[in-house]
Order: sequence, then structure tokens, then C-alpha cells
Amino acid sequence: MRRALVALLTTPLLALVAVSTPAPAEASHRPEPRQAPNHKVTRSTSTNWAGYAAAGRTFTSVSAAWTQPTATCTRQQTYASFWVGLDGYTGSSVEQTGTDADCSASGVPSYYAWYEMYPKFPVNLSPAAYPVAPGDHLSASVTFATRNSFTLRITDSTRGWSFTTHQKQRASRSSAEVIAEAPSSTGGVLPLTDFGTAGFTGASANGQSLATFKPDRIDMVSGGTTKATTGALSSAGAFAVTWQHS
Repeated sequence: MRRALVALLTTPLLALVAVSTPAPAEASHRPEPRQAPNHKVTRSTSTNWAGYAAAGRTFTSVSAAWTQPTATCTRQQTYASFWVGLDGYTGSSVEQTGTDADCSASGVPSYYAWYEMYPKFPVNLSPAAYPVAPGDHLSASVTFATRNSFTLRITDSTRGWSFTTHQKQRASRSSAEVIAEAPSSTGGVLPLTDFGTAGFTGASANGQSLATFKPDRIDMVSGGTTKATTGALSSAGAFAVTWQHS
């Protein structure tokens, strides 16, 4: 559910917990992505999501790991987000954290981490304090605590940082997802960055492999064009999403 927005915060965030590191920073304003709920076409296709979503019960946690993909940029602004989250598959809110691989109109790639309590706008972490680069090993989790409280954590073990924040939001917790997304702006779904293949491992929900819940396998399809395809999910929660078209 990433929306195109970015602003760097220079003051500590409310209820922020970071591992002995500075507060996140918003990024500068530019017409970019924000995450959004699933724009479902059918049970197995979406115009903005690819990956797996489990539903049909109440979820209290979701987690996964992935290797940060490399953005192949041309002369087009494109965006791609990789994240874990609760809600959004069947509801209108999403609690999520992940990373982006974006391309500017001049063909320059950018990589950064973020979190979002949709429909609130996302908060992008400062690339200076929380750098992300292609090939980095990321892991992330979203956990329900109590009384509409959530803990969102993302770690880059390659760069040696971890970020945790505690946020509040009324949510149904009716789904758990591990997703590659084409973010959205006010004008709709944005062009998808050519990220090659994004490999996810250890996808789990409620402390069990995501495969336990027989999740829906989602391909990203828009106007008859397949933009990303999702591979088979292993019993250990590993799968890959492959870019096909912007």
C-alpha cells in the first residue's frame, strides 16, 4: 500500500523504538509511491500486488526475509515495493513495513526502507541512517500487541541496522501478506520497476509457515498485461516474484 510520498523527519517519531540509532527521516516530496490495499481483479490476480495473502481468520503476526532486488532503470519513473503486512487483502487498512527499488526519470535508482499504517501516509527511513542497497539481506515483521497497537520491525543484516516502531490503528487483522507491489499515487497505480526476481524466504504468519494457511497466490495483471508473476510457495515459506512488464 505504498503511496508516492516521502518526507524526512528531523524530530523523533511518537512511540518510536530504534536500536541505538537516530530517528527516521521523511524524504523530500516528489510524485512517488505509496502502498495501497489490494486492487483485486480475481482471487489470483491484482493490478498492484504479486505474492501471497492468507485470509479467513484473525492474524496477529507476519514476517519474512528477502534479498533487496536490483532496479534496472531506463528513462521512466518507476517504483517497486517489497513488504510484509497485516490487512489490506480484504479490508481498507494495512499495517506494513518493507523496502523500495525506484527509478527516477533520469534513470537513477534509489533504495530505501519504510513503514506505513495505511490509510495514513508512509514514513520513509533516512537512507543516511538506514541505508539499503541491492543484494542486502532484509527481514521484517508486523506484530499485533494489544488494544490496536502494532510493532513493526525491519532489519538489514548486511548493513547492520534494525528499526522498530510502535504504532496504533484500528484494524480487523483479517489477512497476512508477503508482497511485491506497484505503489500508487493519487493518479492510480504507478509503473512497476524492473526488479528482475525478488526472492522471499521464511514467510510466516501467527508463528507458522504461511503455507499452513493455504494462502492465495497472486499475479500482478493490469489491462490484460501481466506485470509480475508469483512462483510456488514452499512448505518453509519460500517463493519468488518475477518482473514481467512496467
